[in-house]
Amino acid sequence: MEYEGVVYRPPSEARSLILQVTIGCAHNSCTFCNMYKAKSFRIRTMEEIRADLDEVADSLYARMIRRVFLADGDALVLATDKLMEIISLIRERLPHIERITSYATAQDILRKTDEELKKLRAAGLEMVYLGAETGDDDLLKYINKGVTAAQIAEAGKKAKRCGMDVSVTLISGLGGRAHVREHALSCARLITEMNPAYCSFLTLRLYEGTPFYDDVVNGKFERITPDEIVDEMEIFLKNVDSPGTVFRSNHASNYVPLGGTFNEDIPALIEALEHAKKTKGYRRYREMGDLL
Repeated sequence: MEYEGVVYRPPSEARSLILQVTIGCAHNSCTFCNMYKAKSFRIRTMEEIRADLDEVADSLYARMIRRVFLADGDALVLATDKLMEIISLIRERLPHIERITSYATAQDILRKTDEELKKLRAAGLEMVYLGAETGDDDLLKYINKGVTAAQIAEAGKKAKRCGMDVSVTLISGLGGRAHVREHALSCARLITEMNPAYCSFLTLRLYEGTPFYDDVVNGKFERITPDEIVDEMEIFLKNVDSPGTVFRSNHASNYVPLGGTFNEDIPALIEALEHAKKTKGYRRYREMGDLL
């Protein structure tokens, strides 16, 4: 297969076939993100996509593939007809596929009609990963996300009512020391309103060359400590109300690995956080504490 540049995928897609249908990210302006800065956004041709699928379908591994993830940053930016053609081709060449997923921005989802999203779901697009990052409008503006919290919530609810599972990603520490409580509460409000199938937290990482990195170096943004990240997470957990949402905070960037289902596991999750804070049992504390 022809992969262009570094390819990113959600942790849960570790065993999926990664099929690039776009190169890069159409938005590509978030100040904290460096994932697609080395790429110029473009939509791959059907000839390119077909060649990749033909290669996989003719391989010894074809019958082992059960999941396909549509990369890069926002596959839903494609016209619905083209997405339908791609999904149809996947099912034709890889008939054992059980699930197809992709990243999607709130803008992507809101641009499509309910009818288009329902068609995509019926064709096999089962889940979209929505990078919300925060539910605070001031922070969303600061990181140049391009949408408001209300738009993110509406996008998640729209995808859900059209039959798709939605996996929402948030970022611990994104508010810095000045906005720990505001960021935590805004994330809780966002997830409560959306009630997505999945919710996960990453921890803020800094990448040289990004505007966010420069803000930290220049003192405009003050990062928070592992203890404060635990405090922030406790505020979130004590205020979120999203029955049935599968929760994960077990990415390599997270200080305390957590997993459970809202709302039933919230007391145990809080207990785990309090124990980690008391014992300083933070994963990769030494390495992560000295990133900058």
